[in-house]
Amino acid sequence: MIPLSHLLTVSIGLFAIGLFGALSRRNAIGILMAIELILNAAALAFVAFNAYGIPAADRDAALGQTAALFIIGIAAAGAIVGLALVLAVYRHQRTIFADDMHLLKG
Repeated sequence: MIPLSHLLTVSIGLFAIGLFGALSRRNAIGILMAIELILNAAALAFVAFNAYGIPAADRDAALGQTAALFIIGIAAAGAIVGLALVLAVYRHQRTIFADDMHLLKG
């Protein structure tokens, strides 16, 4: 069985990679992918804490997995909305670079 510290280390690593990607990318699709990494890190932490945080006699086995499924569903919906916005901006401005998007400036 994998120790909790290893799972949380992987979760923190995914979060750090996602945060770095979201802050350093210029491409809007790359930023969306980095945000997905951050959400997957949170889902992994929920499942890890559910497996190790509560004693086996007291825990509901499906609680962490249910939370992870909700996170995955929300991430999928966010990706769909984000890609729709990127496509709408691309049709208007012909660029997907976040630095060049001036759609909401007055």
